[in-house]
Amino acid sequence: MTLGFVRPARLDDVVEIARIQLTTWRVAYRRLLPKHVLDRLDEDWITRRWREAIAEPPSPAHRVLVAVEQVDSPGSQPESAYVVGFAASGPADDTALAPDEDHTALDKAFASAAAVTDVLVEPRWGRRGHGSRLLAASVDLWRSDGFTTALAWTFTDDNVTRRFLESSGWAPDGAGRSLDVDDLLVPQIRWHVSLEQAPVTAA
Repeated sequence: MTLGFVRPARLDDVVEIARIQLTTWRVAYRRLLPKHVLDRLDEDWITRRWREAIAEPPSPAHRVLVAVEQVDSPGSQPESAYVVGFAASGPADDTALAPDEDHTALDKAFASAAAVTDVLVEPRWGRRGHGSRLLAASVDLWRSDGFTTALAWTFTDDNVTRRFLESSGWAPDGAGRSLDVDDLLVPQIRWHVSLEQAPVTAA
């Protein structure tokens, strides 16, 4: 029997989280970002970043969650559990804003907004509901923290993530920006969802 669930990330998850990020980016973004940029991603730096995020989050509302797939083995063999994806979020800060927005008004405009920084599931574990569970668990925590809105940026041409967010009740809010990736401008759009509506779950 296979069981999928979400739990808070632990320090012993950091190596797997970094591996999943690298693997997923190199598969999902291979047509969006230059190959040499993806090839040069520093796994050690990424691992340190996740260790800091888990061990010393900036606030209690900054969280890293992992999706786990647990498989019960037949007979007397112990069950196997695999970290297959992760989500990270926290209170909205300057990185949630578009360049043309008033950054001095952040506290007023997005004081009650949560911002997603990552929701990734390793491609080989896709289509098993892990992304939906990560998002649903995040929504429950955002609501318990008193957030009323959530924001997320995606690459404009990342159709997989766009369809996932749309099926979960999110919509573009009209904001856009471009990331300078080694002199290549990669456009992004911002999504938002109200947390005061019905439960937000993926289809």
